[in-house]
Amino acid sequence: MTVVKIVEVIGSSTTSWEDATKNALAETAKTVRDIKSIHVDRFTAKVKNDKITEYRAVVKIAFVVRREP
Repeated sequence: MTVVKIVEVIGSSTTSWEDATKNALAETAKTVRDIKSIHVDRFTAKVKNDKITEYRAVVKIAFVVRREP
């Protein structure tokens, strides 16, 4: 039986929401194996002096739960 777990993470970037999403996945992949999908929940941004200074992507990442033999 396959069990899938979902974690919610926030990625950030000074460039774009796409980069923020990619950063969230890349950082999660450093400690989580067998990632199967990513769902972008929402985009937000940090603003200073009427300009976006940081793009943020709130994403849900699904991966297969594995047991060590």
